[in-house]
Amino acid sequence: MTSILTNPSSMTALRNFGAIQRSLSMVQNRVSTGLRVTGAVADASNFAIAQGVRTEIRAIDAVIKGLNNAKGIAKVGIAGATAVSDLMADIRKKITEAANPANTAQQQQILQNDYEELIAQFRQILENSSFNGQNVIVEQAIAFNLAIGTPNNVNVLSNINGGTLTVRGHHLDVSYAVLNNEDVSTSANALDALAEWETEMVNIGEALGELGADMRALELQTEFLESQRDAVEEGLGNIVDADLARDSARLTSFQVQEQLAVQTLSLANQRPQTLLGLFQ
Repeated sequence: MTSILTNPSSMTALRNFGAIQRSLSMVQNRVSTGLRVTGAVADASNFAIAQGVRTEIRAIDAVIKGLNNAKGIAKVGIAGATAVSDLMADIRKKITEAANPANTAQQQQILQNDYEELIAQFRQILENSSFNGQNVIVEQAIAFNLAIGTPNNVNVLSNINGGTLTVRGHHLDVSYAVLNNEDVSTSANALDALAEWETEMVNIGEALGELGADMRALELQTEFLESQRDAVEEGLGNIVDADLARDSARLTSFQVQEQLAVQTLSLANQRPQTLLGLFQ
């Protein structure tokens, strides 16, 4: 049937043109964003899964951030304990010198002054061993006295399920207080100070060992979570990432189809014009 009111060929060409444009728009969106699933409209089920995976990745990132903060606290604590341990060698030397009964009174006073300066340096190291307001080698109140209170343990999330790791606190302020309570003004006093020094050196060594172990645990957990995050991100990519090589080829194909559809639609729209020849 020939009619100027109804043009089936034009309507068919228009439907094909619209379908090609929709497909072209979808592929262009994939190429421009790099994503196969860009929203719930594109793929509701996979988009919902992808959103859950993205939430998990953000949670892992938050845990890693907390672990890195705890590692900073542990590193500063280790640095402080190491500096104290190094200083203890100088204190031992000074105590040994003061234990010599052949020292004159003047020499003994000089050694006492040197000892007091070393102990003051001990305190400065402790006071400066804080990171983000946390200090794991002294009590929370930094009391610097002989009383042993609550150590400043630092707990941190180790996974997204609520597990925790702990950077154990230590009482090096008590070691300071013990040595500060001693003096080397006489050789006899120096010998007493030496006995206390030996006890506190053991405590400082134990603190270093525990801090090192806690630091290793934090590093291992951080490495595990980073590997886990990489694996989860790879899984997310398998769900939502576009295959750019394939889509670039499809893009070229749809562009050619679009041009052909435009020409086909143009030809279909010209068919009613041929009917005018019947009336000439």
